[in-house]
Amino acid sequence: MDPLTPLETLCRIILRAREYEAQTPTDYDGGEAADNVDDEEEGTLSVLDDSINDSVEEELKAVFEDLGEDQLAEVVAFCWVGQGTYDVGDWDEAVEEASDLTRGGSDAAIAELMDMPMLASVLEAGMAAFDLSCDGIGDLS
Repeated sequence: MDPLTPLETLCRIILRAREYEAQTPTDYDGGEAADNVDDEEEGTLSVLDDSINDSVEEELKAVFEDLGEDQLAEVVAFCWVGQGTYDVGDWDEAVEEASDLTRGGSDAAIAELMDMPMLASVLEAGMAAFDLSCDGIGDLS
């Protein structure tokens, strides 16, 4: 399969998505449950600063915004295959449904991607289902 979206662009999305996911703050209790679950300040600490580098999020959104509607639909479809929502054999159906998200603008598709848990991993898995890889591409080699 030859994707509509250049492989370098798909790999850049994976790289930026990893950076974006790495800075998502989470609470961690140090492996021990807090005595008072209602008290959020006791027993937990923020793994990352509350100040997230917005430039990574903006750059990821900009990459999505620079894609054509058909390319953006393809990225969403790759992610759905990577999540297991669709099988490789259902590719045309996945692309058709993803295209529905891009009709009338890209906001819904971009929101779908930005809110997707483990975006980098599911995109990579979706690409791998079609024997596409970032091996040897830029920083991902």
